[in-house]
Parts: sequence; C-alpha cells; structure tokens
Amino acid sequence: MQDRPYYGWLIAASCFFILAMTVGMPMYAMPFFYDHYIEEFGWSRAETTSGFFLSTLLVLPLGGLLVHRFSPRKLIIFGAASFAVALNCLGLMQGSLTAYRMIWCLVMVGFVYSGPVPSQVLLANWFSRNRGKAMGLAYLGLGLGGAMSQKFVAGPLIEAYGWRSALQIMGGLILLVVPIALLVVRDRPADKGLAPEPASEVSREATSGSLTFGRLLKLGPFWLIALGSFLSIAAIGAVNQHMKLLFLDAGLAAELVADTTFVILLSSLAGRVITGWLADRLRKKLVMVAAYLLVSLPVPLLFVIDQPSMTYLFGMAFGFGLGANYMLIPLMAAELFGTGTLARVMGIVWPFGQVGQATLPFFVGGMHDSAGSYDLALLVTFLIGMAGAGCIALLPGRGRVAARSPEGG
Repeated sequence: MQDRPYYGWLIAASCFFILAMTVGMPMYAMPFFYDHYIEEFGWSRAETTSGFFLSTLLVLPLGGLLVHRFSPRKLIIFGAASFAVALNCLGLMQGSLTAYRMIWCLVMVGFVYSGPVPSQVLLANWFSRNRGKAMGLAYLGLGLGGAMSQKFVAGPLIEAYGWRSALQIMGGLILLVVPIALLVVRDRPADKGLAPEPASEVSREATSGSLTFGRLLKLGPFWLIALGSFLSIAAIGAVNQHMKLLFLDAGLAAELVADTTFVILLSSLAGRVITGWLADRLRKKLVMVAAYLLVSLPVPLLFVIDQPSMTYLFGMAFGFGLGANYMLIPLMAAELFGTGTLARVMGIVWPFGQVGQATLPFFVGGMHDSAGSYDLALLVTFLIGMAGAGCIALLPGRGRVAARSPEGG
C-alpha cells in the first residue's frame, strides 16, 4: 500500500481537467462572443459587459458564503450542470438584455460551484507538503483550457456552425467533468481510507480548528488579501473582457486576438508552474507581490498594441502574471490562516475578487462609450493593478495569523 502513488495526485489531475473545462474553456471564450452580440443586437459595450457585472454582484457573494457548507465533489457536479444549461440558453437568446443578464446569473452559479474554490478546497484537504505543486498542476488545466478556448474551440466552432451553436456545443463539453467527479474525486483522504499528506518541517500549518467569519473580518491581513485580490483581479478582468474589442478598434484581426489569448494562456502555464515551485521554497508574500506587479506593468503596452510584435510581448508578460495570480491567493491564505479556515477565507476573498473582475470591465466599457477610446480606461486599469500589488506588499512577512488568534473566533 505504501508503495502506491499518493491518491492525492489523481485528485490534482482531476482538478486539472475540471478547471480546464469549467473555467478555462468557457470563461476565457465568453468575451470572444461579445462582438457578435453587439453586431446582432445593437448593444453598447457597457450593456454587453453588464451581464458579467450584474451576475457577479448578485450571485457570487451568496455563493461564496455557501461553498464551505457542502461537499466540493457535489458542488462540482451541480455547477457543471448549471453551466451547461446556461450556455445553451445563451445560444437561444433573442436580444433581450433582461434575459441575457438572467442567463449570466446561471453562468455564475456554474462558475462558483464548479470553478476554482471547490478545487482549492479539495487540494488543501489532500496536500500539505506539496500543496504548491498540486495547485500548480491543477491550475495548468485552467491555463490550458483558456489557451484552447478561442483559438481551438470558440473560433473554429463559430466559423463552422455560427456563434449560437458554438455556445451550445461548449455547454455539452462542460458535462464531461461529471463522470470524473463521480468516479474519481473524493473530498478528503479519509473518504478513501488514507492519511493526509504530512506537512514539511518548514511549513507546518494549523489544520485543526478554524476561525469564524466574525473573527476573520477583524483581521487586517484578511482585508489586505481581499482588497489586493479585488484590485489585481479587476485589472485582469478589464483586459480579458475588452481585449478583443480593443484589438478590433486598433485595426487588428479577430484571429490575432485568438493568437494573443493563446500566448497569454500558454505563458500563464509557465507562471503557474514556476510560482508554484517558488511558493514551496521562498516567502509566499514576495512571490505574490512579483506576480501582482506582472499583471499591471504590461498594461501600458496596450496603448501601442498595433506595433509589430507588441501583441506577443504583451501576451507573454501579462500571461505570466495572470497564471500566478489566482493560484497564489489560496496558498497565501492557507499560510496565514491555516487550512481549517481556508474554505471560509476563500468563500469571501474569491467572490470579492470576482466582483472586481466584473465591475471594472463594466466601467471600462462605459468609459469607452463616453470617450470613444480606451486611453483613460487603460490608465485607470494600470493604477488599480499597481494598488493591488501594494496591498499584498503590506501583508505580514512571516508567521501565521491563525496561530496567533483564538480558535473558533
């Protein structure tokens, strides 16, 4: 028995596939359809991004607070089914903004319950010593799914079948995660009669006991992670949601948008692997600050994105920071607050970040509609991303907040 590979690595491989199919493929493909909505329904850019914005505000806060109450495995199954229904409904819509926004709420239900948080909780339950490597492996799936989303999935499907059928086919593909969740995924080692992976001597965490929501809300480091993530992920969302429209404004072809997204997500794979490796060896705070800076510093390149090779330079730099960004949040949270509190921390921090990811694109769309260009919006996006890195720089350098706090609040 002891000679067998640790079952947790099969859990990590399952999370790789789940994140590819429920986050990488659909969520990175969604903005690729925006110009089709604008052309067919006559919507403005603010209206087109309003579905993402409003659904995030309405669904994510409640959804995040409920995640820790249910089995991650069951949530993934429920979320995948919700996602599939939502994409089919998008393919059938007839131009009603109200219906569009309601469908987006169902998209968000799928995203919350089949997306990053259940996988993060699964990996935190199964890994301690190799948690950074396991998170890195799982998030490679998100990056790979995102890299494939436009160039090899949405683009070819739209070309062959039109944008409506493309959305419906993608909804069917998401259901492939259901048999994986049913047959392979288990919530914790005890469900397989196994012992958890032991912690290393240099990275022992408080896995027993947990902090209540009330106690978390009184901790300064908690709010620094929440605000830093909100700001940095907002900058990511602004770029991701508007990149195709910005490129089209610059006279670039839609195919170049898909190529650049492919470069961004391939670079994000390197970001996840390298930062996962570094996070197991260096101070997570320093790694996280560097990752957040790499989100904001490439944004000024978008002012001159029509210059030769600029799309690829931007894609490589921004993609590396993007890949590291999401993965480091649960690693830093586990170090500061302990794995026993991770689901509660991520149940607040993750929706908070997603609100930023949806809010800034909506206002960026409004700024473009008012000014007729993205110049002011890009400056705002850059400053917001830099402020996010500043928040992370203010976190405690070493030590565990949970270890210094009363258990249970």
